[in-house]
Amino acid sequence: MNGMPAREGYRLWADSYDAETVVSQLEDAAVQRLGVSTAGCTLLDVGCGTGRRLPDVGADLAVGVDITLEMLAKARSGLRLAAGDVRALPFASLTFDIVWCRLVIGHVSEMEAVYSELSRVCCMGGLVLVTDLSAESVAAGHKRTFRDAEGTTRELEHFAHTLERQAVVAYDHGLRLEKRQDGVVDPSVKQLYVDAGKEKAYEEQLGMPMVRALLWRKNAA
Repeated sequence: MNGMPAREGYRLWADSYDAETVVSQLEDAAVQRLGVSTAGCTLLDVGCGTGRRLPDVGADLAVGVDITLEMLAKARSGLRLAAGDVRALPFASLTFDIVWCRLVIGHVSEMEAVYSELSRVCCMGGLVLVTDLSAESVAAGHKRTFRDAEGTTRELEHFAHTLERQAVVAYDHGLRLEKRQDGVVDPSVKQLYVDAGKEKAYEEQLGMPMVRALLWRKNAA
């Protein structure tokens, strides 16, 4: 595993984080296909970054938490945000109907601690959504990168957690896999490759499941 620690990387990424990327667009499309409505629920977005996903969720209560203060500082006013670590969330147990952990878990080596906390703050019968790079994209050499304010490409640390291992750990914390969706490289993201000068990469990756979205249901008591 190479790359800078996620906390340091996202500090440098904060100014341009809201710009769409191939990974973020495919991830969002995969999440949308899961068909989980957030209207009228209590929602926690773990690793929310600038909170960009929160304004339009329609939840009765939507809260974001992130470890990087520079990210939180870029959020629009009026959002409910907190600073905190995914391994020790600053919320009471059984608080949220839906818990998102989107493109975060791959930055944390202690996967067990992540699933423990996601399950803890989720209500009985609630949903936990976890997304990350797919095993296929990691095996093909895809990395989590961004361009800093000087235009330098930076690589973030990333730990590959297999679906099989996640299923075992999630089960140990009372979660059962309900649905799965993959974000596959297709013509919808071609222009993003073109804009980055990576047309060859697009041709090579066309049809690859770049992102995997896993929807877990917490067992009712």
